[in-house]
Amino acid sequence: MKGKVCLVTGATAGIGAETAKQLARLGATVVVHGRRADKCAATVTRIRQETGNDAVEFLMADLSSQKEIHRLAQEFMRQYARLDVLINNAGVWKMRREESVDGIEMTFAVNHLAPFLLTNLLLDRLKASAPARIVNVSSALHRQGRIHFEDLQMQRRYNAWPAYNNSKLANLLFTYALARRLAGAGVTANALHPGRVRTNLIASNGGFLRWIVQPLFNLQAISVEEGARTSVYLATAPEVEGISGKYFGKCKEWHSSPDSYDEAAQERLWQISAEWVGLAR
Repeated sequence: MKGKVCLVTGATAGIGAETAKQLARLGATVVVHGRRADKCAATVTRIRQETGNDAVEFLMADLSSQKEIHRLAQEFMRQYARLDVLINNAGVWKMRREESVDGIEMTFAVNHLAPFLLTNLLLDRLKASAPARIVNVSSALHRQGRIHFEDLQMQRRYNAWPAYNNSKLANLLFTYALARRLAGAGVTANALHPGRVRTNLIASNGGFLRWIVQPLFNLQAISVEEGARTSVYLATAPEVEGISGKYFGKCKEWHSSPDSYDEAAQERLWQISAEWVGLAR
């Protein structure tokens, strides 16, 4: 991976931080994304120390804000002449319904619209760096997701788990539609299930979720090292060079849910997403 530039979103903790560390260990130039300067700086320092790779830096942005996503993309392109691997790893799980600064339900905004917008803003840089790879972190929970186009933001009735599951299905719909658009461009797009990983996704909501639910969840969860394995595999493995529009788990190709292969739904979600983030294409 020497000479290659990788951008990992949500990389100051959990799977993202471990993914960034493993890529740095392989010699890549790694750009860590996070929301807070102190956490970003601490993560970069730790990765540099543990890998001996000084080519690890960070960029900050709140991915719930489309303005911030535009700024992140602009800053990346100012600082880096190439982008070989984009890993859309950042995600949230919200117990209560919240809206972003753009007036969009937070889970949908961060888990789907953010990678949709960031990827599109960086596509030209990815194409110019071809062969390049886009890796979208989804979840096996997408199988329980449903895309209700009449209520994408769950304004009628919000529930945290369906909101999360739906956003992970949206990741698959986006990945497959993106792969079709990238055919022949030298850029691949794949999605993955990292496993049931020991992170603080639920605990970030505080209260009993932090002290009771998250510890119970973690009892049966795998380590972040195991959870990052498939992300790193899709970012680096020679055997997946040129493979695009697929879903992986445990470093092997899996079949995703029947709903995820609905091309009409993929295209409809793409058009709605493009409208909501103000993209012409």
